[in-house]
Amino acid sequence: MAQLFLGIESSCDDTAAAVVSSKREILSSVVMDQSALHEAFGGVVPEIAARAHTEKLDIAIETALEDADISLSQIDAIAVTAGPGLIGGVLAGVMCARGISTGTGKPLIGVNHLAGHALTPRLTDDIAFPYLLLLVSGGHCQLLIVRGPDEYHRLGGTIDDAPGEAFDKTARALGLGQPGGPAVEKAAHSGDPERFRFPRPLLDRPGCDLSFSGLKTALIRERDSLIAAQNGLTEQDRADLCAGFQAAVADVLSKKTARAIEQYLKDGPRQPVIAVSGGVAANMAIRGGLETISNAAGLGFVAPPLALCTDNAAMIAWAGIELDQIGHKGLDPLIARPRWPLDVQQPTMLGSGKKGAKA
Repeated sequence: MAQLFLGIESSCDDTAAAVVSSKREILSSVVMDQSALHEAFGGVVPEIAARAHTEKLDIAIETALEDADISLSQIDAIAVTAGPGLIGGVLAGVMCARGISTGTGKPLIGVNHLAGHALTPRLTDDIAFPYLLLLVSGGHCQLLIVRGPDEYHRLGGTIDDAPGEAFDKTARALGLGQPGGPAVEKAAHSGDPERFRFPRPLLDRPGCDLSFSGLKTALIRERDSLIAAQNGLTEQDRADLCAGFQAAVADVLSKKTARAIEQYLKDGPRQPVIAVSGGVAANMAIRGGLETISNAAGLGFVAPPLALCTDNAAMIAWAGIELDQIGHKGLDPLIARPRWPLDVQQPTMLGSGKKGAKA
């Protein structure tokens, strides 16, 4: 008989709840966006986000149960994001989940937000371990071999900005809207990616580590040169800058992933697959580059639906199911963690990002 898990996610600026079954059925998925609350500030304000989570969590959970047409008593267990993330938001979700668990007697599992992203390809496509994963989001960028629900080997990661942060900063620098990823991608559609040849950081060095801070700085220099020369930017300037920036990010991610494939294949996977997850995985240019790389290497390629790339609670519920199936009984005590690397065997990467340590 299938188990039903209630998932709760509140690590950044989306309040989410979902009901997922152990048969890989998403019975409901509710995401309450906070973008309007943060728009005037050009980015997520942690205090505002935490307050909004506190106000919306019970509504999101009630809606998820209604959409799934079940009652709280029919839930078998609760999975909640326990980190990494903005500590106020994570704490709001954890305390809400603890209250529900205490009141109902249902088991509670604390889930690593990054594990939610990492295991999403198994929810959507039932791929086998081990698989190669590019986890690329607003606050994180890592290349990982996923060997189990709680077993990750990091091949590389960003040493500074994550791609999502770089997209956001680029959008602000060009006077585009937030979130920056979709705004830059939209502008890039009408741009010439060859007009500005931006650097491809760290491609001249071995290994799978990445860097995006210098790329963002190079774009700002080009912007400033254009403004000085012509007393402003045209819409075509913005489009070309976005296209060049996006092409550089996609190129770096594809070539670093190609290097990671070589290490991954040493594991001798029976069904070799490259998966991509996280909010930036919604970018079609980046997806296209990764699919080309995987096809050239003869590997399968999996990219979850766009709605499951960005933060959501269905991935948290599924991660809870996977952990439960291997006998994981949850964190004791369950606490909110601002930082929580997936690969605990390696030193933490430099930087903190929006949602905690890079890796």
